[in-house]
Amino acid sequence: MSLPDSDPRPEQQPLPEDDAAFVSGRMTPPPDSAGTVQDDRAYHHSVAEDVQGMLLATLVSSLGLAVFAKGGIMIGGIAGVAFLVHYAAGWNFGLMFVLLNMPFYWLSVRRMGWEFTLKTFAAVGACGVLTDLLPRWADYSHMTTLYSAVVGGALVGLGILFFIRHRASLGGIGILAVYIQRDHGISAGKVQMSFDAMLMIAAFFILTPQKVGYSALGAVLLSLVLMFNHRPHRYMGV
Repeated sequence: MSLPDSDPRPEQQPLPEDDAAFVSGRMTPPPDSAGTVQDDRAYHHSVAEDVQGMLLATLVSSLGLAVFAKGGIMIGGIAGVAFLVHYAAGWNFGLMFVLLNMPFYWLSVRRMGWEFTLKTFAAVGACGVLTDLLPRWADYSHMTTLYSAVVGGALVGLGILFFIRHRASLGGIGILAVYIQRDHGISAGKVQMSFDAMLMIAAFFILTPQKVGYSALGAVLLSLVLMFNHRPHRYMGV
């Protein structure tokens, strides 16, 4: 018995050929919307998401900075410069952290936009104040220098990562590092590590060689957190 050549369902669409592919319908995904308005709305953080992300980033970063301060060591970036000034002259860390970041906001406005700049300004100010206040709220009776380097570096690295993913930074070299990554595809972690290497050389004039070594360990761990978790073209923190 042979089947007729025509489709026996006059009121319906003809059946597809055996090698035909379904390209539309309720069970098929929508066309690629990358780069469209719909794509931007789908992946742009809401105000509530930005607020909670910035708060968590501030708490994590300031805790890491306070751990570094408790161990008497320093970190990389502009925070490291503020630590060196604090150890050498006894000036307030939070104030120096805010003041030393000021020149970088010009680059931030020109290259990263007002949203990034304002968020970064708020992040730097909040972290500076909170780092100075945390020892009054939670004092540590004992903390080894090794623990300060490992835990402090990891916490600050995570905090910077959170800031970047919400279009912010911990200021200074972080602004420059994010700009270079976005425009030139060079890892923010590598930029941070290069500056930190020069900063550690200068630290030998203020800290003991042992503390410089632990500071370098913390800076490397911070950079590794960024290098492994914030790759170019993977997540640009929109």
